[in-house]
Amino acid sequence: MGRSTPSPTRTAPVTPLPDPEQQSGSVGRAPRRITVAQLKTSIETTVGRPWTQLDNLAQSLGRADFANVVSENTEPNLVFAKFLEDGAREVCLSQAAAELTVADPNARVLSRKVPTLIGTAGNLTTLTDAQVTETMVYLSTRFWGAPLAGEELTKWKGFFTQAAARAENIRKRDHAFAAMCIAMMTDSRFLTY
Repeated sequence: MGRSTPSPTRTAPVTPLPDPEQQSGSVGRAPRRITVAQLKTSIETTVGRPWTQLDNLAQSLGRADFANVVSENTEPNLVFAKFLEDGAREVCLSQAAAELTVADPNARVLSRKVPTLIGTAGNLTTLTDAQVTETMVYLSTRFWGAPLAGEELTKWKGFFTQAAARAENIRKRDHAFAAMCIAMMTDSRFLTY
């Protein structure tokens, strides 16, 4: 008896993808939270400075100690969210304040798309709509790897405009960029893959 070879025209049946509406709006694996090591690298790469308390809080954030816990906990939880918000405040406020003294936009991280933050020319409430759009697209790409668009871009531009007006009222222009940084760093797109 000879072996029969499969016909080149015969193909295996194709299994259709699940309907996203029956899968809570998504198809594929559930998003996973990044590890403490990934968080450390992400913050330093994205914001340009380290979170000084990260190593002290690493076990509370889920890092394994390999004495009692042998695998890293990457489950999203309130402790992680609380400490991350504290860390975002530390890193973002420091970086935004440091950028006030940097004249060259290319040497800045958060305010790179703003011509100047020094003196009266740095009034963020006078930015054009195109400048605010460019800033939001740059920041979202920097933090999340994808540019904002459509209705979501409009919402984030509104948030920045409000933050800029409040920052100008209290004469702390850096707070507008700190607020954007904190909001983007604590967004789930920064913490999941």
